[in-house]
Amino acid sequence: MPNRIEHRPDPSPKDVRRWRRYLANERVEGETYRILAAKREGEERAILLGLAESERRHEEHWVQKLGPLAEKEVRADLHTRVLGRFARHFGSVFALALMQNFESRTPYAEDPDATDQMEADERVHEEVVRSLATRSRARMSGTFRAAVFGANDGLVSNLALVLGVGATGVPAGVVLATGISGLLAGALSMGAGEYVSVSSQRELLDASTPNPDTHEKLPALDVDENELALVYRARGMDEEEATAKAAAALAAANRSTGSVPTGPDPAVEADHEELGTPWGAASSSFMFFATGALIPVLPWLFGMHGLAATILAAAIVGVALVITGGIVGVLSGAPPWKRALRQLLIGFGAAAATYLLGLAFGGVVG
Repeated sequence: MPNRIEHRPDPSPKDVRRWRRYLANERVEGETYRILAAKREGEERAILLGLAESERRHEEHWVQKLGPLAEKEVRADLHTRVLGRFARHFGSVFALALMQNFESRTPYAEDPDATDQMEADERVHEEVVRSLATRSRARMSGTFRAAVFGANDGLVSNLALVLGVGATGVPAGVVLATGISGLLAGALSMGAGEYVSVSSQRELLDASTPNPDTHEKLPALDVDENELALVYRARGMDEEEATAKAAAALAAANRSTGSVPTGPDPAVEADHEELGTPWGAASSSFMFFATGALIPVLPWLFGMHGLAATILAAAIVGVALVITGGIVGVLSGAPPWKRALRQLLIGFGAAAATYLLGLAFGGVVG
């Protein structure tokens, strides 16, 4: 690991503080990867342990730079410590998503005391963690998508509904009845919609999936005509490439009936996994929409009315929107506050529009 600059025998106090912080961060990151590895098996476990070993080499770099000064330990950065706690107490997909964002912001690119190899390691780590996080997102994305959309729609649509109706000046009981009706109607509609949507998409993908039994008939094909080449050409290969691949497939089929050259497309398999199941998406959407839609109704449910109920409903929905937006940000590997702010602005924009319409309608009726 050659340094970018010559070793300074007498580092400044500022340098020492920075190196100690880097050392603490590397130790926490390595431990985080080991914790995540303990929750995985097979290839993913080996990859995470490999990342932990890389972080250990980075630790050694800062230990050597510090020398005896490395004996004094300092706390890692706050976001690094939070990352470690996520790995211990929450699902690994959250920790991987946070780690992906963390690895993308390595300080080593601008630090002359780090090495080029260390910077390159961190960049590669980002891509490795991105790939691992993508696998985890694929395993949960169907149900998660339905849950997030359901909760967000419940929050925004029912807040807009109760604020719009409440702004017309109707009694609190009418606002409450409207909110409960909106909750039930929306939850049922969302659940049914998700079931139909996921079922339809899976049916379309099933229709595009190659028949896995076709390979059993390959030995009986006419080698001179080579019908199998037409299959590969239909999949987008040019004639020469399709002919060569078909010839290789037929040769393999004649050697072993275990070959499956026309088996399912891995991309299609992944799409099935990402969609989730119809019942899983439907139930997730129903429950989360109902939960989200209940929150704006709470003030009226507990006997409040008028402006106080409106302000409280907007406040608690705002908090919920920030939380759901932040969760989406974490899982997407993006800064959580940006997604949280976007969610908040969209939700409040829709609610404000219906509230103003309710005021206008109430004034006309009045």
